[in-house]
Amino acid sequence: MDDKIFMKLALDEAKRAFNEHEVPIGAVLIDESGILVCGDHNRIEQLGDATAHAEILTLRAASRILNRRRLTNCTLYSTVEPCAMCAGALILCRVKRLVYGATDSKFGASESLFNVTDNPALNHRLQVTAGVLEDESRDLLKKFFADNRQQR
Repeated sequence: MDDKIFMKLALDEAKRAFNEHEVPIGAVLIDESGILVCGDHNRIEQLGDATAHAEILTLRAASRILNRRRLTNCTLYSTVEPCAMCAGALILCRVKRLVYGATDSKFGASESLFNVTDNPALNHRLQVTAGVLEDESRDLLKKFFADNRQQR
């Protein structure tokens, strides 16, 4: 699988979030055959739901589409390092691999603040690839927050 191609799809989702005035984070789930199952972006403001993160919405949709709760052999691409809630959901869904763009020093739970995805105390671990299209992911976040500060 070409990580950059799939991360570009996640970035497309993040751009949708940006255009909807949501924090621009996008995610897509790819099955074991390399086929896009689904994707989504942050909808926290839109849905009035603090758990409406791109990763959570994508995992929920994938479970419905594939008609299973375990997403073994699937890869989740996220433009930003998942938070503890999303990393926990990846563990519970038994996702095989996580690929993300930008690290998150405030909430990241794969390497920055915590390491949920490779915690030996848990019953599942993920393969993690970090930094794929990191600059593009980070630049979109910076623009979003700079625009928000200007509007205040």
